[in-house]
Amino acid sequence: MKSVSTADVLIIGLGAMGSAAAYHLARSGQRVLGLEQFTEAHDRGSSHGRSRIIREAYFEHPDYVPLLRRAYDLWETLQREGGPRLLLPTGGVMIGPEPGVLVQGALTSARRHALAHELLDGRAVRQRYPAFAVAEDTVAVWEPRAGVLFPELGILAHLREATRSGAVLQFEEQVVSWEAHEGGVEVRTDKATYAAGHLIITAGPWAAAVLADLGLPLRVERNVMYWFRPDDPHAFQPGRFPIYIYEYQPDAFIYGFPQVEPDGVKVAHHHSGEFGTPETIRRDITPDEIERMRGILTRTVPGLNGELVHAVTCMYTNTPDGHFIIDRHPHHDRVTLACGFSGHGFKFAPVVGEILAELAIHGHTRHPIALFRLGRFGAPA
Repeated sequence: MKSVSTADVLIIGLGAMGSAAAYHLARSGQRVLGLEQFTEAHDRGSSHGRSRIIREAYFEHPDYVPLLRRAYDLWETLQREGGPRLLLPTGGVMIGPEPGVLVQGALTSARRHALAHELLDGRAVRQRYPAFAVAEDTVAVWEPRAGVLFPELGILAHLREATRSGAVLQFEEQVVSWEAHEGGVEVRTDKATYAAGHLIITAGPWAAAVLADLGLPLRVERNVMYWFRPDDPHAFQPGRFPIYIYEYQPDAFIYGFPQVEPDGVKVAHHHSGEFGTPETIRRDITPDEIERMRGILTRTVPGLNGELVHAVTCMYTNTPDGHFIIDRHPHHDRVTLACGFSGHGFKFAPVVGEILAELAIHGHTRHPIALFRLGRFGAPA
């Protein structure tokens, strides 16, 4: 096994959050070593699928909005640094019953933070976006800044710019163990042993295993993404069709996109209730679940219910309350963790990377992260 290598900060996991942390750390002049068990922008975790939503009137909690504003700025900065487009504005609608959690949550965030938005009744939704089927008692919160992110491209851009700034990023290298001590941290992989001053753990669905000492309350959930060929592709073009989340029955959601890819229009469930582990998660897609999605589309976006072009699984790593975990390790000052993004984290990747860099370098961050503290689960402080 190779001899020990040294770095200021070592990162375990180079997906959405780890790649962004490497980018911010390297640009701050830190010596960065990043380790990833798979290849660049791989499809085995939670940040693949060719498209992700970014939105501002955040129904999950209004405390996310300041972070979203910073995330928008950072995505645009990264995009200006070269390479393909990372963010496509389309506008967005949160559709559902007016008393529902989706509409009321979006309105709370929009009003508290004075965000541009409109509350549309069912008739206005049908007039503006004829592809949606909505009942008379259904409403929508429309916001102009929502749009599409391209996750694989975003990760590759962070990795590229981190490398340009001096980060050493190593792939297909699996972490076996880590330990922290007063002078730093040591990480052992299947290829070498490394030392660093600080460790950041952004291991996605593998976080519970990497942080087994904490007994984190994380559950890995299987979710399926579908691409259908619509009857009228023109109706789903950007400019005519927005990103959306649709609460089609109480606390049950689908989300989707305009046609931003040549081979279909993407739609997916938001939470399936099927749990497993990263190693055992079911990757096959059954006829029954395809038919279930078709039944939902018949009631919500009927023109999308055409030929199924493609379907793949992805994983959510859920916390009990659906909010992220971003914090210092309660026993080790030299270890920072970010995990449990619960199926809505990708849009925050650049600001989470900035937060992790600040915590590693300074021990604190300028950003509001009280909502994400580990202590809310009763973890030892």
